[in-house]
Amino acid sequence: MFCGSYVAMVTPFKNGEIDEESLVKMVNWQIESGTSGLVPVGTTGEASTVTSEEHKQVLKIVVEEADGRIPVIAGAGSNNPIEALDYAQTAQRIGADGVLCVAGYYNRPSQLGLLEHFKYIHDNTDIPMIIYNVPPRTIVDVLPETMAVLSQLPRVVGVKDATADLARISLEQLGITKPFSYLSGEDMTALAYNAMGGQGCISVTANIAPKLCAQMQNACKEGNYTRALQLHQKLVPIHKALFLEPSPAGVKYAAFLLGLCEEKVRLPIMPVGKKTKELIETALAALD
Repeated sequence: MFCGSYVAMVTPFKNGEIDEESLVKMVNWQIESGTSGLVPVGTTGEASTVTSEEHKQVLKIVVEEADGRIPVIAGAGSNNPIEALDYAQTAQRIGADGVLCVAGYYNRPSQLGLLEHFKYIHDNTDIPMIIYNVPPRTIVDVLPETMAVLSQLPRVVGVKDATADLARISLEQLGITKPFSYLSGEDMTALAYNAMGGQGCISVTANIAPKLCAQMQNACKEGNYTRALQLHQKLVPIHKALFLEPSPAGVKYAAFLLGLCEEKVRLPIMPVGKKTKELIETALAALD
């Protein structure tokens, strides 16, 4: 099962192209900092504005550089199932450990449409799938009943839950009978999600505070929720600051401050403003 502190990786850009050197550096820094797994080219990786060729380029670099040291769950999301399948098959071919699949945005399918979208990818690959449920971005919600049906597919092995609804995991567990990776997709509620039965988080903040995020997840795994709460409280200001403006602008600015990559984002996302920069700087300084 996938568990622990996974990072929803940013995609670094330089001169309008993928910054391969920075991407390699980030992979190694994450591994050295105790991160459990890497998730490239998801929402935080600006999957919506990289080209198909760039998407596959990032996946290849991350998988090759990780070299089996920790798992890589490759972003394979699209509202077009043909494109999503292409990404999933590419991830399988290059040796990723799983794929993260999202659907629904813009075309707003029914629950049956969502089910068939994910089943189409599942039935045409041989790689473990994590279902990414993020209603604020996709408009549609993968309801617990639909998740239960999806869980019956052999290679659907988990969920990235970015609903911020802490009741959701309990409702899903009523209908899911097999071992399943319940991963939060929302940093601010990741601790509470674990207390409700979750096993980890695919984190934005882990891009810039990987060691603290890993320590918090490890404390949860050990049942030391007093220590986990202390670490969570330390992370709260940076969680908040990173999302003051549309993501991933905030986390890219923080990564720039740490010397990890340039702060460049792609339109229609804009760089963060002066006030937000100051708040991110203050929150980072407090993390030491």
